[in-house]
Amino acid sequence: MKHPEAGKPVSLTIDVQVRYNECDPQGVAHHASYPIWLEISRTDLLRAQGMAYKDLEAQGILFVVARMNLRYQRPARYDDVLSIDVTLEPSGGVKLVHGYVIRRGDEVVATAETTLACIDQAGKLRPVPKGLLGED
Repeated sequence: MKHPEAGKPVSLTIDVQVRYNECDPQGVAHHASYPIWLEISRTDLLRAQGMAYKDLEAQGILFVVARMNLRYQRPARYDDVLSIDVTLEPSGGVKLVHGYVIRRGDEVVATAETTLACIDQAGKLRPVPKGLLGED
């Protein structure tokens, strides 16, 4: 899945089911589960673009989370099926920006944004490969 034009966002929706071990004693999904779901959705988006993170790592291309903003709006509970919409926002240079909406049915449970920095194996910033920006 490529951008039809440079700068257009690429999106994907995945479903996750809240597992028992992701919840507190009241059956509410713990806040620490959300970053994991975000990572699952963005690695699935990368796969949908025809790439795998392990292949990028093998080429010495690494990504680290430089910033994460999460806004919890409603509790997710054990056994809920959540849909996560992930969008690659216009990005460039040394960073990738993703936006997320987490829903239970039509109800928004949370929104988020992450900024990933592209680094080499020595930990130095490097440009994001153009193919990851959705450009031909």
